[in-house]
Amino acid sequence: MSLWARIKLFFRQIIGELRKVVRPTRKELWNLFVTVLVFVAIIMAIVALLDIMFGELAFLIFG
Repeated sequence: MSLWARIKLFFRQIIGELRKVVRPTRKELWNLFVTVLVFVAIIMAIVALLDIMFGELAFLIFG
């Protein structure tokens, strides 16, 4: 198979895969958005608590 034939096949496969993509509905998109926001808020809280705890620990150790 020649180089150009392989390149053509590659792009045909890309287009075929892109046609399979399904866009989320407005409701699904909103649910995903809220889920990500809640997850990020939880992770931020955990990191903030760890930061406070390690800061206090460092203060106790090093004065």
